[in-house]
Amino acid sequence: MALQVGDKVEEQARSTARLSRTGMIEEVVRDDPSPRYRIRWDDGHQSVYTPAAGCLHKRSAASRSMGSREQHAP
Repeated sequence: MALQVGDKVEEQARSTARLSRTGMIEEVVRDDPSPRYRIRWDDGHQSVYTPAAGCLHKRSAASRSMGSREQHAP
């Protein structure tokens, strides 16, 4: 997976005791085949992240807007 600076990403929870988290790619530290990214998480923390298979996903514009969409009862 090739992510770029500015991409919004979501890290899937690796256990039931943790929630997934979202952030933005600040820097591509190392490219494929073993990528590393500097990510600023939405909670304000920052980390250099080496994703395990299937743990980090690029969020599309549609999935970002779904979280802010209001639900109305029929």
